[in-house]
Formats: sequence, C-alpha cells, structure tokens
Amino acid sequence: MAERCGWCGDDPLYVAYHDEEWGVPEYDGRALWEKLILDGFQAGLSWITILRKRDAFREAFEGFDPAVIAGWGEPEVARLLENPGIIRHRGKIEATIGNARAYLDMGGAAPFSERMWGYVGGAPIVNSFASLAEVPASTPLSEQVSKDLRKAGFRFVGPTIVYAWMQACGLVNDHITGCPARRV
Repeated sequence: MAERCGWCGDDPLYVAYHDEEWGVPEYDGRALWEKLILDGFQAGLSWITILRKRDAFREAFEGFDPAVIAGWGEPEVARLLENPGIIRHRGKIEATIGNARAYLDMGGAAPFSERMWGYVGGAPIVNSFASLAEVPASTPLSEQVSKDLRKAGFRFVGPTIVYAWMQACGLVNDHITGCPARRV
C-alpha cells in the first residue's frame, strides 16, 4: 500500500491539504502571492498552525488583495496586531504590506506568475525522493529566487521559506515516490 508523505500526519485538515493542494501547480499570480505571504507567516511555526488560521488571515487581509494591502499603514498594522485569529507579528504584518507593494511594482498577477514559473521553465521540477530525509530544506534555485525577491523589495522570503513555497505551489514536486498524491 502506498504511503503519503509523513509530514502531514493524520490530522484531517493536514491530510486534505497534502492530498488536494500541496504540490499542485498554481499558476494564478495572486494565489501564488497569498501562499508566499502565508509561508512567511509560518516562519518559526508549524504549517498546521497557518492552515488552521488561513480563513482568518484571508478575512483580516481583505482576501489577500495586494492593491488594497499596499495602501495600508500604521492603523491597519495596529488593527491586525489586535486580531487573535492571525499570527500577530509586527514584522510579518509590515512585510506583507511591503510585499504587496513589491508585487504591484512587479506588475501584478500575470507578470508575477510568469516570473516565478520562469525559474522552473514553466513546468514543475519533479524530484524523486524516496523518503522525507532526502528532501532538502532549500536548494540553489530557492536561494536564487529568494535573492531576486529580496532585490525586488520582498521580505520574509529566505531560501527555506521560498523552497517550502515552491513545494506548496507545485513549482517543485517533492511528494515522495510512493505517495499516492504524487502527480507526474
């Protein structure tokens, strides 16, 4: 019997995320940006924490509309710091506002998607790891993407965050070889 990637355990929310979302290629630029922001909020925490709060994040951040968020300032930061439904971290909240501005400076959804997918030639990189122990935390490619995003004004986009995001968005397929959710 095939076994799914062990990182998701048996929590139904985590299993559904693993089976239906993680590693599925995402081409919508706005959705890619949202997932990058959520991966930034995950830094130092477990992903299940973010999944459990994802709906609250979407509500608090106006559906992750970069055009709205880019116009925010201290009043919105203060409001978000009072919201118990999200991760209340000033640096990550302020980075989200700056990242919205950087995203818009890149041209928005289509240019962002094209640029991110350009790193992998428009199609997922399919790795063939037999166990989770073989999966790297970052790669030279995630280091390059991280560097380029930081140069464009993004924050909370280190190589490990970027690699996790690339996996989540299907730019990289790191489902272990025996996983039933592996799509190749």
